[in-house]
Amino acid sequence: MVMTRLVIHIDKLVLRGIDRSDAAAVSAGVQAELQRLLAEPGAASALIAGGDRYRLKAGPVPSAPAGGRALGQAIAGGIVGGTRS
Repeated sequence: MVMTRLVIHIDKLVLRGIDRSDAAAVSAGVQAELQRLLAEPGAASALIAGGDRYRLKAGPVPSAPAGGRALGQAIAGGIVGGTRS
């Protein structure tokens, strides 16, 4: 079995119309959901197959999920979903 290391570095996340007080919750939601989604068997293969990437365009993110953490989870879903298109 070959182990491949996947490192995701989000340098900047721009969220227009989101209150600054929700920033920590959004960040926690993104991190937790990326870990959950990419821990599923085969889920990281699309990211790994693409090799090093300077930028990744996220897939659609539902507008205004309730709460910062839910928004973070939706963003993570968009990131992973964007690799499948």
